[in-house]
Amino acid sequence: VQLQASGGGLVQAGGSLRLSCEASGRTFSGYYMGWFRQAPGREREFVAAISSAAGITYYADSAKGRFTISRDNANAKNTVYLQMNSLKAEDTAVYYCAAGRSRVIATSKFEYDYWGQGTLVTVSS
Repeated sequence: VQLQASGGGLVQAGGSLRLSCEASGRTFSGYYMGWFRQAPGREREFVAAISSAAGITYYADSAKGRFTISRDNANAKNTVYLQMNSLKAEDTAVYYCAAGRSRVIATSKFEYDYWGQGTLVTVSS
């Protein structure tokens, strides 16, 4: 699976961004997908995940109520999205999408097999 993340940019605090991650290669619908982020000097942390059939979603506490993960398995779009609203300065990071299939869904970065290249989100306060 090859993953290509996009949609990052510079936004003011309180604003919104939608990240996209397009997958190609193996059967996308069989993978659960996740978004992680890494700020300078910090560990890569979990943000949100969605199961292969989109029936289950998990969010980090920092993302609950503000971020929404979704996916489009139909029409060969093979894309997962992260809608981010009410952005804060502490959301500034490089955001990575990832895919895995060892479980139904996962929040640990060690349960993901494929990673995109990352897209930078900068929130100005």
